[in-house]
Amino acid sequence: MNELTVNVKHYFSSELLQWYDQHKRVLPWRQNRDPYRVWVSEIMLQQTRVDTVIPYYERFMSHFPTVRDLAEAPEEQVLKCWEGLGYYSRARNLQAGAREVMSRHGGSVPDDTDAVGALKGVGPYTKGAIMSIAFNRPEPAVDGNVMRVLSRYFCLEDDIAKNTTRLKIEVLAASLIPDGRAGDFNQALMELGAMTCTPKSPGCLTCPVMEHCAGRLAGMELQLPIKTKAKPPRPELRLAALIKGAGEFAGKVLVRQRPETGLLAKMWELPHVLSPSGNSDDPAAAESSAPQKKRRSPQPEAGPLPGQAERQMDALCRALAEQERLLVRPHRWWMGADHVFSHIRWEVQVYEAEFGFVLSGEEPPLQLSHAPLSAEDRSGPPGRQLAAAAVASASQAASAARSASSAAAAASPSTAAAGQSLSASVEGNPLQQADRAAETGPLYGAASDRRQQLDFGDAELSAMGQALQEGTSEAHKLPDNYRWIGLEDMKELAFPNVFLRILNAYWDELEGA
Repeated sequence: MNELTVNVKHYFSSELLQWYDQHKRVLPWRQNRDPYRVWVSEIMLQQTRVDTVIPYYERFMSHFPTVRDLAEAPEEQVLKCWEGLGYYSRARNLQAGAREVMSRHGGSVPDDTDAVGALKGVGPYTKGAIMSIAFNRPEPAVDGNVMRVLSRYFCLEDDIAKNTTRLKIEVLAASLIPDGRAGDFNQALMELGAMTCTPKSPGCLTCPVMEHCAGRLAGMELQLPIKTKAKPPRPELRLAALIKGAGEFAGKVLVRQRPETGLLAKMWELPHVLSPSGNSDDPAAAESSAPQKKRRSPQPEAGPLPGQAERQMDALCRALAEQERLLVRPHRWWMGADHVFSHIRWEVQVYEAEFGFVLSGEEPPLQLSHAPLSAEDRSGPPGRQLAAAAVASASQAASAARSASSAAAAASPSTAAAGQSLSASVEGNPLQQADRAAETGPLYGAASDRRQQLDFGDAELSAMGQALQEGTSEAHKLPDNYRWIGLEDMKELAFPNVFLRILNAYWDELEGA
């Protein structure tokens, strides 16, 4: 290392720390150097702005002031406290790490680089931040801000998207840390990147280290750092049902809990399905979704085109029946919302829907997407299609029963009689009644009043009952991961950001009505 390089590095560190001592922000996690507080703050600050994190940090620390409090809390409570901050795997990993600290380190975050680095969810940057800020160890903490600052200051033209470049910058950053002030230096470096050496409009004239900045002297401050663009997230068009309750569930909506593993594990959401079109890049979806990206509140007048809305409602109705055994009647578009994950972009089209009932049995008895429908049936209002599919399925069942009864007639006259009864039961057609129900009220109601709502005759009810495999006996028994909730339940259940926005908009509209 030549003398000029040594001098430049010394100048960089000394000037940076002098600036930091005078201009550092007052932040709640800087009140002390408690390693747990530092750890929580650094996890929250990953991919999230400081001003966004502050209220979440304060709320989180009020609920879980110690490692023990976090380790012993129910996961649902941790997720609820994290709600709105996004990237929920961070919360799960943080709690898992807290439990590791309790079980392996006696409840204290260890003053050991390898041990901290082994905690769940702690990567090289977080490890360096904890060790330097909490324990004043000379460990580099290299994030996007730091890579940008050092790439500009030393005019590094390496691609920071590559891991080899990050490792190179970690070595460089470690060589800049002054004795005794590792934590302050790392925080100063991050502060400079966040406040002055910003991505698009660097404030070079107010930068404390501008004099020897090689990138500025070369006129490359706007071109640096070099970073290849990441692959854009895959778009998905999601159809969601805002299912409003009636009777004892009036004022409530139906939600479901996601599986215990995978994306957004254990969080609550509106029932939704992937659109048959697959993603929002197809022409039909793009046509309806383009003007909705900026909406965050109900604007029915700007919804999908009528034909698209009907197709989406039909697809939603069928998919929920097949996949979830829920018979519901979507009847109008309510709002659109979107959410970007690291690898997926969800565009969610939300439809108000009325609850019918739950089909019984271990497998969905109706494969509605394969039910043969006439052109008249397909063009009818939402609900006619489902009724037609149900009757078609019943007809298929009746045909099978007739064949079985013929074969078994000699051995069991009662079996033949049952088949003849079912055959007779499907001769009626409930589509006229289904049309009226779809236009004026719920398609299906509770088991006790289904006859009244659809005005079916005995034959039609028999056919529908056969098609639904006696689902009437469990009309109100929801799957274990479903429940009706009111506004008061929002205080306990954790929702992904996109569904939190949708539900908050719904409750706001309900209160204003």
